[in-house]
Amino acid sequence: MFEGFTKERIETSAGTLLVRRKGSGQPLLLLHGYPQTHVMWHAVAPRLAEEFSVVAADLRGYGDSFKPAGDPEHERYSKRAMAQDQVELMQRLGFDSFLVAGHDRGGRVAHRMALDHPQRVRKLAVLDIVPTRTMFKSVDQYLATVYFHWFFLIQPAPFPEHFLGSDPEFYLRSAFAGLSSGGKGIREEAIAEYVRCFKDPAAIHGSCEDYRAAASIDLVHDEADLGKRIACPLLVLWGKNGRIAKKFDVLDTWREKATDLRGRALPCGHYLPEESPEETYAELRAFFRQGRSSTSAE
Repeated sequence: MFEGFTKERIETSAGTLLVRRKGSGQPLLLLHGYPQTHVMWHAVAPRLAEEFSVVAADLRGYGDSFKPAGDPEHERYSKRAMAQDQVELMQRLGFDSFLVAGHDRGGRVAHRMALDHPQRVRKLAVLDIVPTRTMFKSVDQYLATVYFHWFFLIQPAPFPEHFLGSDPEFYLRSAFAGLSSGGKGIREEAIAEYVRCFKDPAAIHGSCEDYRAAASIDLVHDEADLGKRIACPLLVLWGKNGRIAKKFDVLDTWREKATDLRGRALPCGHYLPEESPEETYAELRAFFRQGRSSTSAE
């Protein structure tokens, strides 16, 4: 699914990250969501690599990247720590500043990266999320139902790890069917790769720690940065048929966090790069090639 891409393991100060890369031009970092890996970009990354130097990485705790054990404060899986991994990765590849696109959990890592490392992030795209703090502040019966996993995964270890580990493939396939447009659009080859990685108990634990961090240390960091805005141009994309769109005015929500903003809904569910690869590619290409200097919306 990544023909012509190199597959490498890159050392950072915290551990080793798995990456695929290809292309030349402006460096573009692609970050995946839960419960996936960099493979989620398989239909978009090759086309972007025709014009950009594309780096698709597995986040810590996911895929074939390193998976540290959790700590009591969940700092090892804070978005701050995960963003630092990716900044170091890009530096080791020779990129002091770069473009970033993140879906789902990767979008949250990218958001934190833009706040902590504004000199590194040239432009930012986030896919099908609103800020973590906004999500928790907006919880009602609807969100608690459709995002039940947010509250299941944050329970103390090893409670969720035990149940997920009993049948990880059933859990993953159920998640994809529930959050995609009728369960369509995700290739079987990609699902098989997600299942392979998720069967690793360390990956299940790492992903739970990611969510535990979101409900604890990440909120501490977010509260401390309430007055900060994303300094670089921001593109926000979301699924028209997804769950975020049913609860939030997505663009208006992000307007509180950025000064240079644009975005729109795509005709799909949650997994934009796999359900609507053509539209996702076109939006990312146009944004990263040209961008706009004033706040706008479509």
